Amino acid sequence: MNTEHTPPAPVLATADSSGAPRRTTGYQQRLNQLRAAVLGANDGIVSVAATVVGVAGVTTATGPILAAGTAAVVGGAVSMALGEYVSVSSQSDSERGKIATAERELATDPEAARQELAEHWQELGLTRETAEQVASELHRRDPLAARLTIAGDIDPDDIVSPWHAAIASFLAFFLGALLPMAAILLPPPDLRIPVTFIATLIALALTGWIAAKVGDANPVRASLRVVIGGALALGITFVIGSLLGSAGLDI
Repeated sequence: MNTEHTPPAPVLATADSSGAPRRTTGYQQRLNQLRAAVLGANDGIVSVAATVVGVAGVTTATGPILAAGTAAVVGGAVSMALGEYVSVSSQSDSERGKIATAERELATDPEAARQELAEHWQELGLTRETAEQVASELHRRDPLAARLTIAGDIDPDDIVSPWHAAIASFLAFFLGALLPMAAILLPPPDLRIPVTFIATLIALALTGWIAAKVGDANPVRASLRVVIGGALALGITFVIGSLLGSAGLDI
């Protein structure tokens, strides 16, 4: 009796009433936007809070704090959007290149592509007979989708958009930056620093928790990481600002 456990083949698509595969699209796009938004909000909170706290260490005047904070908000949001656009553009270009390569290989020698797919499943632990059966079935249903499972599990209908990531990052940075701006400008001068510290660290704990949930990581550990990092950033910039103020810097 053969007791070998044969792992099931992954589901690449669901089927409609006709039996044709139907791929679930949009997941990668939504995940990419959510990732960009969480990172953008986190950076907006930390960088702007550190900027205004540093300036507040030099002076209690509202004008310089507002000017520095506004410059940090605008510059940071644009920088985050540009960085996301460049990064995601590289990813989408790579995915499109792999799709084009797979299409050429299928058009040139579909049997070789099917055989390589069978070898892929065999390397993952299936018997030769089972691997051949799985590869043939997947290849018959959707040869391109089957081919792309060994090229990074790419969905040709769900290529990430650099524009979506850039816009999500810009808006998230801007909204995240509003919190430290409000925390430093609204309270009385003697409460600005502690209010900004508390508000920023609470917001960072929240973004760290959300980011961990998105990535299936430990939320407590992730929150502690960003809170400690944010506290260090605020503390360092405040100390530097205070030293500059004590040295008689006039702004």
